[in-house]
Amino acid sequence: RMGSATSMSSAVINSRLQELVRLFKDRTERVKERLIDSDVTSDDESPVASPAAALVPAPGAELEGDKPSGDEHYCEMLCCTFKYRRWLDRLKSFQFPSSIDPLTNLMYVLWLFFVVMAWNWNCWLIPVRWAFPYQTPANIHYWLLVDYLCDLIYLLDILIFQTRLQFVQGGDIITDKKAMKENYLRSQRFKMDVLCLLPLDFFYFKVGVNPLLRFPRCLKYMAFFEFNSRLEAILTKAYIYRVIRTTAYLLYSLHVNSCLYYWASAYEGLGSTTWVYDGEGNSYIRCYYWAVKTLITIGGLPDPKTLFEIVFQLLNYFTGVFAFSVMIGQMRDVVGAATAGQTYYRSCMDSTIKYMNFYKIPRTVQNRVKTWYEYTWHSQGMLDESELLVQLPDKMRLDIAIDVNYNIVSKVPLFQGCDRQMIFDMLKRLRSVVYLPNDYVCKKGEIGREMYIIQAGQVQVLGGPDGKSVLVTLKAGSVFGEISLLAAGGGNRRTANVVAHGFANLFILEKKDLNEILVHYPESQKLLRKKAKKMLKSNNKPKDEQQGPGDALILAPKADTPKLFKAALAAAGRMGGKGPLGRLRWRLKEMKVMQ
Repeated sequence: RMGSATSMSSAVINSRLQELVRLFKDRTERVKERLIDSDVTSDDESPVASPAAALVPAPGAELEGDKPSGDEHYCEMLCCTFKYRRWLDRLKSFQFPSSIDPLTNLMYVLWLFFVVMAWNWNCWLIPVRWAFPYQTPANIHYWLLVDYLCDLIYLLDILIFQTRLQFVQGGDIITDKKAMKENYLRSQRFKMDVLCLLPLDFFYFKVGVNPLLRFPRCLKYMAFFEFNSRLEAILTKAYIYRVIRTTAYLLYSLHVNSCLYYWASAYEGLGSTTWVYDGEGNSYIRCYYWAVKTLITIGGLPDPKTLFEIVFQLLNYFTGVFAFSVMIGQMRDVVGAATAGQTYYRSCMDSTIKYMNFYKIPRTVQNRVKTWYEYTWHSQGMLDESELLVQLPDKMRLDIAIDVNYNIVSKVPLFQGCDRQMIFDMLKRLRSVVYLPNDYVCKKGEIGREMYIIQAGQVQVLGGPDGKSVLVTLKAGSVFGEISLLAAGGGNRRTANVVAHGFANLFILEKKDLNEILVHYPESQKLLRKKAKKMLKSNNKPKDEQQGPGDALILAPKADTPKLFKAALAAAGRMGGKGPLGRLRWRLKEMKVMQ
């Protein structure tokens, strides 16, 4: 039986060894293929080649100096070798995305820019070509070339981009090609896009090249408003673009009015009356100047003579008052939205100053309060970060907290090894506080109920006999007060003063917030308790270990009893306890019992 068992075990071992040999052989072949052909990939991690192996060429391979490097991209044709550029490969391998996210895709925003440029070409130059004599038979082919280039952009927008836009239906993001195309065909956007491409240009053969036949091209205004929305979402200072856009509205209204004025002058006859344009100088500049004076109601214009001129001027005045008031109101809203935060800051500061003056707060305290307001506003752009984050969903608040604070909190020794989700919950409870120079973060003897994380600036730990000696300076990323969070009995006492050295921005985690979190993580709570006990033991060493050889003692230690005197007392006890030594021995024994 023993022989049969031995033979079976040896057979199993042999089969296992053969399987291992086969696996190693297969792996060696794969590694050899990767060394020969660098384009071959594998699911396994590529082994790190030793320096010696890197110098030995693989079988059938050439030395590195005998063959052009792959980065130079050479192409062999017939008997010659030609070099071509890498961007050609990228251009050939480029594939247009099957679906486009209109909210986050920057390529789509760039395409909308070209669409808006084509739309602006039509909106600005169609009235100019209709009213002013700038379109002539000599340059008509240039105008038509740009016109049909804009039409091509419109057509590509309909056929390629709009049919690939993702949309949300029932909470799901739809990326199916057929569904995206049907959604676009059912939308109002598709109807306006088709309307703006009406082929009225065929009437050119009957009435000539009249720019008014291209007026439907101006109906692609939905692309303009979409571009505004997408661009404002990616700009850091969107109010600057809003100011520019509002100014462009005003300039365009003046542009249209100047074109109408030249048309009215041509209808009445150039120079026929004192009110119309006299035909001298640059026609567009002169008419634009007249439009500015009319719409802004500056005055100083010649009086209209005919009924047509009077009606035209009255409509101009009414339109100018309405349009200019709208522009001014919109500009006020844009500037007000851009300075809303600054206005809120000034309002809070003024209210605080009024309060301090009412209660006659000392001037030094008022100056420190003003300094805190100014530094907090200029350093973080707001007075309280929680006011901004409270508007966001819980998941987004967590994402922001992880990006800002996780690298710092994860390095705290007390929290290493804890549940990752517990640390995430803790990040959302951190509160940012700004300390001014020489502000006390915590004082010696206080009950510690917070942990501090230095986000920016420095703090100094003070100690020594006078309590003013700098023991250590903590910089950004340092943590202190973490043992206080888990100390029993309401928190341990602070053992030193901590003062802000310059302006310091700290994150604070309060004890009650941590206790609310640890209720849901009992394992992490046990781990934190153990770590806190170890850290407390290492901090609370015996006095003889803490004192150095040169430390002075307030009370001198009690001297030990001499050995000779101890022997005399023991002998007196053996002799019956009589005499002075016996009485002294009895007295010492009584005092020992009392102690």
